[in-house]
Amino acid sequence: MARIGLLIAVVGLGWLAAELGGLRGLEHSSAYVLFSSLLLAIGLYGSTHGIDRTEAREHTRLIVLAVTVGVILKTAFIAGVVYLVSHDPRSLIMAVVVAQIDPLSVASVMRDDRLSARAKTILGAWSSFDDPVTIILAVYAAALVSGSEHGGQATAYFADLGLNALFALVAYLVWRLVRNAPPVLSYVAAATAIVSAAWSSLMLGLATAGLYLRLPDSRWLARVVSTAFALSAFLMGLLLVGGANMGMGVLLGLAAFAAQMLAALVLTHGLPVIDRVHLGLAQQNGVTAVILALVFERDLGGFVAVIAPAILTINLVHVVANRTADAWGPRRPHEALPSSPQ
Repeated sequence: MARIGLLIAVVGLGWLAAELGGLRGLEHSSAYVLFSSLLLAIGLYGSTHGIDRTEAREHTRLIVLAVTVGVILKTAFIAGVVYLVSHDPRSLIMAVVVAQIDPLSVASVMRDDRLSARAKTILGAWSSFDDPVTIILAVYAAALVSGSEHGGQATAYFADLGLNALFALVAYLVWRLVRNAPPVLSYVAAATAIVSAAWSSLMLGLATAGLYLRLPDSRWLARVVSTAFALSAFLMGLLLVGGANMGMGVLLGLAAFAAQMLAALVLTHGLPVIDRVHLGLAQQNGVTAVILALVFERDLGGFVAVIAPAILTINLVHVVANRTADAWGPRRPHEALPSSPQ
């Protein structure tokens, strides 16, 4: 709940600054485009850098299902509901933006006993892979929509797959050179990769690089990602000076939460009921959804006005639903205590 309050406060400060300063049309500046791309690159690198490769190998089947069946199922459900109600052509991109489970938000769940150890591992792996996959999917979904509206330019976006592969290869070769060198070179290599990907829009290559271009101390990256989240929330507030589309936002948020329940029902067969319940109520959004909203605002006017209340709705429903489940839902059986000696 404190995280939600902080998000609201930072967004509110951004809105107040824009209102008092008379800021309008910020999303059309070239500096905005580059800065939002940089924030996206930081969030994406942070997502893939945080993936535990050992854990990934142990849960390959679940991860593959989550990032294929799970992502497709959730996106199709959200987009279908939103489009049926609103007939908004942006429904598909909106669905992808809010479909992922934010791994930073999930980290707070790992500190309590709501889930079994197995379910925590599943949720951690799910959110870690779900996040970068939906970022890439959102970028290419937007490219397809843009291409279809401008005379079939979508093929041009698929041509950059080769450039992404080249980017990933160069990053790998650099990692081989610096992995046994002084630690500062690893930080320089990572920073260079992030800035280069932001400038060239080679996000798929950066996502791949994050799996092996690792930092000696990930605490620095956590601080950078947290700073990027704060900056993106403030920037979102600046863009909300024109108002928020509460009706569409609430609809999108409720659809996203329901989609997670549907996906969990399909993917968690065989787990205890309490774990299935909490995995179904695990939908949260954070830095990724905020930054993606900023990235798409320039080409899809009013996008932030919908995504901002959707994020708030999802996180508020998450808190209420989980507290309700804790109070009234199934409980994890406690181990029997040994009887005291007579």
